[in-house]
This record gives sequence, C-alpha cells and structure tokens, in this order.
Amino acid sequence: MDNIFITNKQIDNIYFVSISKKNIIFISCFLTRKYQTIMEKSLEKRVEYALNYNGKGSDYFGIVIVNWLLTVVTLGIYYPWAKAKQLQYIYNSTSLNEDSFEFHGTGKEMFKGFIKAVLVFMVLYGVLILFIYLKMPFTALLLFYGLLIAVFPIAIHGSYRYRMSRSSWRGIRFGYRGDRKEFTLLFFKWIFFTIITLGIYGPWMAMNMRNYLLGNVRFGDVEFEYDGDGTDYFALNIKGYFLTIITFGIYIFWWQKELFEYYVNNLSLNREDGKIRFNSTATGGDFFKLIVVNLLILIFTLGLGYAWVVTRTLKFVFEHVEAEGNINLDALTQTEENYKDATGEDLSDFLNLDTIM
Repeated sequence: MDNIFITNKQIDNIYFVSISKKNIIFISCFLTRKYQTIMEKSLEKRVEYALNYNGKGSDYFGIVIVNWLLTVVTLGIYYPWAKAKQLQYIYNSTSLNEDSFEFHGTGKEMFKGFIKAVLVFMVLYGVLILFIYLKMPFTALLLFYGLLIAVFPIAIHGSYRYRMSRSSWRGIRFGYRGDRKEFTLLFFKWIFFTIITLGIYGPWMAMNMRNYLLGNVRFGDVEFEYDGDGTDYFALNIKGYFLTIITFGIYIFWWQKELFEYYVNNLSLNREDGKIRFNSTATGGDFFKLIVVNLLILIFTLGLGYAWVVTRTLKFVFEHVEAEGNINLDALTQTEENYKDATGEDLSDFLNLDTIM
C-alpha cells in the first residue's frame, strides 16, 4: 500500500518549487513590462515630419511673367529683385509641419552683389581681350579659365553663406559655417584630381563637396550631415549610363530615381541625441511621368508653361521625401547670425551653379 503521508522533505521540495515558479513568473512579468515601457518611450519619441509645397502654377506664372518683362525693360537691372521675389514665393509656399519657410533676402542686397559680380566678370573678359589683342591667345585662354575656376569656390561658398543666413522657419535662421580658405583649397585639390584623371575623379569631387557644404549647414542648433561616398556614386552613374544606352534611353528615368534617392537618403539632421533621417519614396515610373509631362508642357506652351513645370517639380520633390526622427522642433534655439552680402549668390547665378545649391 502506497504511503499517503507527506514527509517534511517533500513539503520543502513543494514549497521550493512553488517559490521558484513565483519568482520566474514575477521576473518574466517585470522584464515584459520594462520592455514594453522602453518600447513605448521609443515610439513616443519617434516623430514624422510633414514637408509640403503648396504653390500654384498660376500664381508663380504671374510673378515670373512680370519679372521677365521688368528685367527686359530695365536691360537686366531688375534681375536681383526678380530673383528675390521668386525665392520669397517658393519659400513661403514650402512648409514643415504646416509652418512656412521664409526667405529674408531683398532685391537691394542682391543688387549690390550683382554689381560686384558684374565687375568680376568684366575683369575676367578684360584679361581675355587684352591678351588676345597682344596676340597671345593661348595665354589669354589659360588665364581666363584659370581665373574663372578660381571664382567657382568663392561663388559657391558665398552663395551658401548668404542663402542660408537669409532663410528661416518659425523665426529660427539657417546658417553656413564653412571656411572660405579651407573650402577653396579643398576645391582646388578636388578639381586637380579631376583634371589629371580626365574626369574619373568627378564623382568623388561631387560627393566630397556635398559632404563639406551640407555638413556645415545649421538650422538653429541642428546640424546637417551628408554621408555620400564617391565610390558608390561612381558605380551608380556607371550603371545608369550603360543601362540607359542599352535600353535606348528608357532607363534614364530609373537612373534619375536612383540619383534622387542617393541624394535624399544620405542626408540627416542631428541635435544632441536626436536625429532626423530622410527617405525617398519616388519610383522610376514617377520620374517618367514627371519628366515627360514637364517636357510636353514646355513644348506645347512654347516655354510659357515654365511656371507650372517648376511648381510640378517642387511638389513632386516634397511629396516623395519622408522625414522621420526624434528631434523636438519646438525646442530649437537660435544660433546663426545674419549675413547680407549677396555677391556669392549673384556670382553663382552667372556661373549657373543653382544645381549645387
């Protein structure tokens, strides 16, 4: 017959097992709750930022057509005021979390820079004409292009410094902290490598320049960072070039998609422990529709549809860029100073450097 009585040892074993199970359940519940709390805090900090462009083609057309007429009538003198008005409209039509950006530059500031830029180019062409007159055409061309290349870094640096300083959001100014001497020396190094490699170093130059320029942009106490790599950019362009040839030009839209994606996805904003990352959602099909329709608008309107092309392109850009991170934009502080010398801005116009901006 089995023993129906429980010994003291068995009681101790049962008690130990019971306590152990309770401890395991307690620890398990504690860790689960702690993990949930951490995840909740992480989710609370994670924010999506809404970027939008709300401009209308008809409104922009009104500004552009008046600017064209006044620029022609004044023999180009009105151009700085025309550019200021266009930038002000574009900035005011662009919003972050439903608050518009502002461009504070004025036609007067840009006109002063415009005069300086004209003088610079008068000197350049004066040197060219002088040495041609002296029957030294090779020296003339060498000096002209040498001086022209020397103007490039000054124009780019000055343009960034002016444009950033005159841009703001909710009263918080942007800024550019690059050093002109440092950037000029780097630019000459990059251009030297590009020339001696017959252009092969170009992708590395492009990424080095983008990394430097954007890495020195500030938005209040938020720092911009760009993490482009010349090797990746070179491979991207080689692939795009050959696939475009093989497909008789069809792949060019997907090439543009990959370039846009590379520009956007490598950009981020940093503030203390916070970060905002950007992500492109555009597809090759999206670029196909954008580019083809833009070309048709320009062709069938004989160029008068330019305002609608610009508007469609800006809407496209902001609709296909997502921003996500954990920076509290309400806590931004003012750190950047005003800078009103627009010489670099106007030099960049003469050199057609808007793509770099």
